[in-house]
Amino acid sequence: MRSRDIRRRVSAVMKDVSMQDNLPGARVIVHGARKCDVDGEADGFWVVFDGDRIAATGAGGGWAEHAASGDHVVDGAGGLLTPGFIDLHGHGGGGRSFDEAASGATAVDSASGGAFDTALAVHRAHGTTRSVISLVANPVATLERSLSAIADLAQHDPLVLGSHLEGPFLAPGRRGAHNPDFLIHPSSALTERLVAAARGTLRQVTIAPELPGGLDAVAEFTEAGVLAAVGHTEADEDQARAAFDRGARLLTHAFNAMPGIGHRQPGPVVAAIRDERVTAELILDGVHVHPDVARLLLDAAPGRVALITDAMAAAGAADGAYRLGSLNAAVVDGVARLVGPDGAPGAIAGSTLTQDQALRNAVRRSGRDLRAAVTALTWIPARVLGLEGRLGRLAPGYAADAVLLDEACAVRAVWGAGRRLA
Repeated sequence: MRSRDIRRRVSAVMKDVSMQDNLPGARVIVHGARKCDVDGEADGFWVVFDGDRIAATGAGGGWAEHAASGDHVVDGAGGLLTPGFIDLHGHGGGGRSFDEAASGATAVDSASGGAFDTALAVHRAHGTTRSVISLVANPVATLERSLSAIADLAQHDPLVLGSHLEGPFLAPGRRGAHNPDFLIHPSSALTERLVAAARGTLRQVTIAPELPGGLDAVAEFTEAGVLAAVGHTEADEDQARAAFDRGARLLTHAFNAMPGIGHRQPGPVVAAIRDERVTAELILDGVHVHPDVARLLLDAAPGRVALITDAMAAAGAADGAYRLGSLNAAVVDGVARLVGPDGAPGAIAGSTLTQDQALRNAVRRSGRDLRAAVTALTWIPARVLGLEGRLGRLAPGYAADAVLLDEACAVRAVWGAGRRLA
């Protein structure tokens, strides 16, 4: 889709959301769809959204018994209906970055709120109904302000699940698109500061466990209710396994910014594959990980791979110059890379991926059946966050989050917490 078309669609989404903010929670009925979620597929499916929850589901014509005056009734016309997509790891979109939005002001201020709204609207238009806001390495005081801003945002936007600190506890040699000046070793005092700043909304933190204090930090964040992830690391298999034994349950963007799989040095990816407690993030854009290598991981760890975007500001926007935290990046043909001091392209700097494209890539390029692909975008990320009891299924009592797609898996409509988002 051309950037002009994307901007027009995002503007329409933002207008629609702002209009619906002033409406009472109307019931929505979607019928005549083909359902696909972790529980399987069903034709002639219908669902009733009552407020922010699913009130009833079924197949056939039974939906009519639930219809009442004032309900919004949508004919799915045989389209594919899935739970809303969940993105555990994203940095921005629509030309705006979450770091830009969060670092200078609270989320309720007009400047930062606008940046959040713009970036989130892009991903919501592509089916992502719940987002974890990722932050790159910055000075600790800046991260504290950003975490507080995201806590403010989550308070008034239930579709924002909280924050992800991708830095600053990273291995310098595996820093990727993070400023080396802001990388530090973890400590108990820093753990307490960052958890306190987030006010209960820090969802995950990426840690290189081989750093001094790294394993203790994994245990401390886990004890504080924060999901610890192994990533941006030089860890070997044994060090990664030690982190998993201390409580880490996630591998940050598998294969990227970590040792690969060697025939004598298995590395952290193999450690994650072997440990049934661990989920691996995967950026399935065809750039970060070759589709055949992605297929190996998906085959080796079925039901334990969560598709993420790791999207930066250029997702849903044009090629050109961007900032990722404090660093300059350039996007050429949809691929983002840091810009070196001499102007030469450097490390990959996030992606321009959206979750609907990840779904299509999983099916068309990495050999997943539709159910497995949808589950990797919905129930698996919900489970690793401990939210599998309310997100990731089209079933009564679950959140009224859904995506209606056409036969090519392009988005036709999106609902989040019962409200039409796209």
